This record gives sequence, structure tokens and C-alpha cells, in this order.
Amino acid sequence: MDHISLPKAELHLHLEGSFEPELMFAIAQRNKIAIPYASAEAVRAAYRFSNLQDFLDIYYAGARVLIAEQDFYDLTYAYLKRVAADNVRHVEVFFDPQTHTERGVAFATVIGGISRALKDGEAGFGITSKLILCFLRHLPEADAFATFKQAEPYLDRIAGVGLDSSEKGHPPSKFARVFAAARDAGLKLVAHAGEEGPPEYIWEALDILKVDRIDHGNRSLEDPRLIARLVQEGMTLTVCPLSNLKLCVVNDLAQHPLKRMLELGLKATINSDDPAFFGGYVGDNFAAITDALTLSQADLITLTKNSFAGSFLSEGEKARHLAAVDAAASHAAL
Repeated sequence: MDHISLPKAELHLHLEGSFEPELMFAIAQRNKIAIPYASAEAVRAAYRFSNLQDFLDIYYAGARVLIAEQDFYDLTYAYLKRVAADNVRHVEVFFDPQTHTERGVAFATVIGGISRALKDGEAGFGITSKLILCFLRHLPEADAFATFKQAEPYLDRIAGVGLDSSEKGHPPSKFARVFAAARDAGLKLVAHAGEEGPPEYIWEALDILKVDRIDHGNRSLEDPRLIARLVQEGMTLTVCPLSNLKLCVVNDLAQHPLKRMLELGLKATINSDDPAFFGGYVGDNFAAITDALTLSQADLITLTKNSFAGSFLSEGEKARHLAAVDAAASHAAL
């Protein structure tokens, strides 16, 4: 059974990280913004890096060309069109408004383009979506509060808040108050934890931020008590194999902890993180990790079911998608 036959959800995707070089170059030309690359091929060559900070440097540099609402629409719609080919039925995508508002781009411009594309993507590809506003953890919590204030008129379009950017030295506890405010506003909560940061950051995300989902979570395997808690609570981990390889979180996909996570009963999922930069969309991640770890058909079914079960869809919507996974698996077995 091929993973393509199974419907799936993607729960860990940064829209700015799906910015393909060709589109970046085209939008830069459209907006008459000078970038230090002569062609899309030169942009792609610059996507070679070996650690999180080098990646973030070019990530933020590329985002500078996003100015108009149409730019954010084009970025989002291109992602949806691509993952439709991977049989993705639902996405819960991150966006980083601070990356844009600090350049003078209005919050309304950013969310206007993204939300319009998500609506058109559902109409065109049948992909439903939830939008998650991420705070940049290398900036002060006061900046996060300012961004949350800007978001207030648009909370009907936002399902949750998250925490991304440089993890080391920026523990989840730094954002305790703004996450509490988001929780009080009825939003879901997620946070990057345990990618480069220690298991203690995962504990903080659980106990201080009170998150509904952990993004990454690789280093939870270093702490048996933490594993037991994550299993007991049924906490979903949004794992990103090719990202982990590209950023040297693992040195070889054959050493990736995903199989061990499943064996321990952790609710792991497969996601692409920043696919334009990390070498593949969610389908590429499924293919690569399946080969590297010799995942079974049962593993693939579990992973795709986890993606829907760990989503922020209603229980009825989850049940419909889980039934579709079972139907696809049964058909593939014939």
C-alpha cells in the first residue's frame, strides 16, 4: 500500500516555509524588490544550510518580498495545489505575522490573502483548513501581545496560536501570559518544543502553556516520565522527518525516532514543516521515512489516522476522515 492511497492531514506547516524559489523570484520581480539572486536557481542554491539559525536567516530574507495581499494568496494557494497531489484532505497551517508587520505590512493584508486562498483551496481541491497564528519566540512577549491585539478583529478566521522560531534560550514559559490570553479567547494552543530544545521545554509547554498539541517533540524520548505522560494524555506530536534531517536534528533518517515513537504508543504524525527549504512536502516525508525505517502498512494507517485524530476538527469531521482512511486501506488490501 502506497501512502498516496491514504487520505491525510498536515498539522505542521509554515506557509512562509512553502515559498518555492520560482514563486519567490516571480513575486520579487512583480513587486520590484531587489534580492541578491539572479535567478530562481540561485535562490534554490541558497537554500543549502545545516542548522536552524542559517535556515531562519534566509527564511526571513525571502519573506521580505511578500508585500501585497495577492502575494500571500499566491503563496498559500500554491501550497494547497501542491499537497492536493499528496491526497491531503485537511491542513492546519502556521503563519508568522510578526515577520511581515515589522516590515510595515498590515496584519489585514497578510490574513486577507491567506484566508482567501484557504477558502478557494477548499472550493478547488476539497482541502479544509485551520489557521494558526505563531508568535516568534526570539522576540519579547510584549511583541507577541501586540500581535495578538492586531489579530483580535480576525479571530473568527484563526483557530489557534503557536510558538516558533529559535528554540534554544527561549523557553515556552517566556510566553505564559500571552498563551493564557489566547486560551481565554477560546483559541487552541500549540508550541514547538523538543526539536533543538531540551525535554524540559516540552514539560513547560504542557504545564505552563497548557498546549493542546506539541510540534516536533523528538527529545521527549530522552525522558521516560515525559513519554508516559504524553501517552497517557494522548498528546499529538507533529513530527517533521526531512526537516529533522536537514537541520541535523538527526544525522540519518535511519536513526529517526518516529518508529520508536509509534512503538511506545505516542501519537506521532508526519508533516513537512518548511517544505520548500527542507526537500519535500508531506508526501515526500512519508516516502522517505517509510523507506528509511521500513514502516509497515499498519504504521502508515496509524500515522494518517493520528493526523486526523490530532487535528482541531470537530469529532464528527474526525470520524468522517477516519472512516475514509479505513475505506482506502480496505480498498488497497483487495
